[in-house]
Amino acid sequence: MCTIACKKTDSKTTDTTTKQPNIILFMVDDMGWQDTSVPFWKEKTPLNKIYHTPNMERLANEGMKFTQAYATPVCTPTRVSLISGMNAARHRVTNWTFNRDQDPVGPVEGLKHPKWNVNGAQPTDSIPYSVEITALPQILKDNGYRTIHVGKAHFGAIKTTGENPLTFGFDINIGGSSAGQPGSYFGKKDFKQSPNKNTRWDVQNLEEYHGKEIFLTEALTQKSIIAIDEAIAQNKPFYLNMAHYAVHTPIQGDPRFEQKYLDQGLQPTEAKYASMIEGMDKSLGDLINHLEEKGISENTIILFMSDNGGLSAYDRGGEKHTHNKPLSSGKGSVHEGGIREPMLVKWPRVTKATSESDSFVIIEDFFPTILELAGISEYKTVQKIDGKSFTDILKGTNNTTNNRALFWHYPNNWGPTGPGIGATSTIRKGDFKLIYYHLDSSFELFNIKDDIGETTNLAIKNKEKTTQLAKELGTYLRSVDAQMPTNTETGKFVAWPDNTPILNK
Repeated sequence: MCTIACKKTDSKTTDTTTKQPNIILFMVDDMGWQDTSVPFWKEKTPLNKIYHTPNMERLANEGMKFTQAYATPVCTPTRVSLISGMNAARHRVTNWTFNRDQDPVGPVEGLKHPKWNVNGAQPTDSIPYSVEITALPQILKDNGYRTIHVGKAHFGAIKTTGENPLTFGFDINIGGSSAGQPGSYFGKKDFKQSPNKNTRWDVQNLEEYHGKEIFLTEALTQKSIIAIDEAIAQNKPFYLNMAHYAVHTPIQGDPRFEQKYLDQGLQPTEAKYASMIEGMDKSLGDLINHLEEKGISENTIILFMSDNGGLSAYDRGGEKHTHNKPLSSGKGSVHEGGIREPMLVKWPRVTKATSESDSFVIIEDFFPTILELAGISEYKTVQKIDGKSFTDILKGTNNTTNNRALFWHYPNNWGPTGPGIGATSTIRKGDFKLIYYHLDSSFELFNIKDDIGETTNLAIKNKEKTTQLAKELGTYLRSVDAQMPTNTETGKFVAWPDNTPILNK
């Protein structure tokens, strides 16, 4: 496979004029845009008033809040984009991974899935149906960083090289595997799905907590603090990928916080969910406090992000598809509820406190940004990088007009149904978002600025904008050799969005 040079050709050059900062990426699983007391909209919403996240508030007050930050609709595509810098249409890990060589979800009637990269990301090209990458942590490690993974990995399928985070350049792996969720959040249950047998969901490397009254979120936090101290003792900068399993299913109440939400009258499942949110927030606060205690907070950058929108299609209390209001839908959907994320960044002495940006940011942007924050200006990758650094935004020197186009590609079946859920290709540019549905070649066009809840489909009324965005979307998909599903009735690939007959009516 050819090697692509980024900026220059030397793969091990750092900016040594200043001390390399420590970097923490605090990634939450399935956390919605509204699952916080920090308002990411123009006003505080009823959901913001339910959740209690004082440490997110603290981080927002000390750094920058991004109100239009995006990931993919489900987890593995986001995580592969993060460590590769590639858009999902290019890396082809377009759905969540599970067993080697197997699609985890059967086809929907009328469509046959393409042969997507069901095995996920790999550090070599020796495994079929996977994408070879030069991973972000490997570049950081090569440039002097102590690289630490804690929590959910889900980069590659079971029995592939990529299921182990160590193969991507992490020095330490605590709890990461091919599993997309934990067997249990309870130490009393050994974080296992079944007490009598081992399963693929069991969380690894936490044996010292087995049988103890401790919640998984707290155990991972304690282990991350130990790993930070080890890096400090080695006098090395560290990169911590703090990737919590929370708040993914199983929705199990954090006993430290659950009762207070029950006392507030929340439905029992929602009380458990809210307690998991607060437990996650406590973890953030514990890390921030530890940095201050060790005297390294001013040389540590913290990035807070979620891997997809909040769960709403199943396993929640109350009405489906409403848990991210004012956004439509949730996890698995390309409506805003499935892809718009709560994002915060603190870059001490650089990013202005209590600042806010409505600039478009998407998950693959984290790859070049983190390398730039680390002072790594020259490196090589086997893959083409799609992400754009947002360091200028953090510095306050970027006055973007958001004319940049963002793309999503999901030629798969997630399982549940609901608004924006299905095999789709999507573009967001300026105020407008166009969604192309593969099953029936239909379109949805929304003015996100005026209609954040995606209530009014403008595809027919504003055919000029539909045609314009469909052309740009089709051009992009062809440029990255994106895969399309097959229409089982015709036996042909689904048409590109700009080639569908609907546009010619």
